[in-house]
Amino acid sequence: MTRPFGLLAELTYACPLHCAYCSNPLNLADYRDELTTTQWQRVLTEARDLGVLQLHLSGGEPLQRRDVVEIVSSANELGLYTNLITSALGLSSRRAEQLKAAGLDHVQISIQADEQAESDRIAGTPSFERKITAARLVRELDWPLTLNVVLTRQNINRIDGILRMAEQLHADRLELANTQYYGWALRNRAALLPSRSQLERAEVAVRAARERLAGQLEIIYVIPDYYSQYPKPCMDGWGQRQLTVAPNGDVLPCPAAQALPLPRASVHEDSLARIWEDSALFQRFRGTAWMPDPCRSCERRELDFGGCRCQAFQLTGDAARTDPVCHLSPDHGIVTEAVRAANEPAHSGEAVLVPRPHPRRSA
Repeated sequence: MTRPFGLLAELTYACPLHCAYCSNPLNLADYRDELTTTQWQRVLTEARDLGVLQLHLSGGEPLQRRDVVEIVSSANELGLYTNLITSALGLSSRRAEQLKAAGLDHVQISIQADEQAESDRIAGTPSFERKITAARLVRELDWPLTLNVVLTRQNINRIDGILRMAEQLHADRLELANTQYYGWALRNRAALLPSRSQLERAEVAVRAARERLAGQLEIIYVIPDYYSQYPKPCMDGWGQRQLTVAPNGDVLPCPAAQALPLPRASVHEDSLARIWEDSALFQRFRGTAWMPDPCRSCERRELDFGGCRCQAFQLTGDAARTDPVCHLSPDHGIVTEAVRAANEPAHSGEAVLVPRPHPRRSA
């Protein structure tokens, strides 16, 4: 039995932004009953005992939890490496100093573009200037800084400016990840999926920046898997290296697995160890025995593990089918049609976007 390396702790789905590519569940109201501070501390202890080394604090916006400093302090005492994944709205000087004193190891800030009006439009609220101020504060406090820019048709043409922005902010790492189509992003796919020419221009810009900034800025660039020949591996394999705990205590093999019609696993009902080792949820797609053809007989079956189970379900209605991204999938036409539409000369990218609403916290 492998042990999990990382825990994604989604402290709350409350968030001040309205990003139309958000991967949080569509039914946000179902997650208002959040774990308490004491319950999160128990989860972190069980995670450490299970073998977890890295804790990623996310949401929503984790800074909307009043107890985030206490949670970081508890994780630090357990010896966990802590990474705050944040919009930076709420990262005041006082809050930052408290988190620093509590032992927070790393800060990852999301920015939607390199220019105020465009970034604020994509985020659905005025936020760009506060994000820039927060990024500078992170560097002043000598934290490692990662900038995360989710790329879509809406902002990928600004990639040169985004690269310059990361350099000017002295970021250590820049994640340029084209959005994956779950949740709100799937609902808004027609307006978000970039064209092939946009991707080609972006790749040229990234290659040039990597050469120029080698040793100064690490640049991660991930294309939409709709344009790949093979699917991405599902979290390094379902139930192999990662697990997620949702705000309400649900335990998941990946952040998007709430959508799957599978038995529920919750920290309210069992320990993390028993869930990881024995639950029907984590066993369902672990390994390769569950695979249908063409995955079962494919030499790549232990490289990409049949692709993404959530994507397979959302595109075909069957979580056990081969991910349609794979060119060998009998359902690959679903993906090729989406790509064809995104590359139509008449495609303006101006389809109506459905913004993520603001869920309220229960406490």
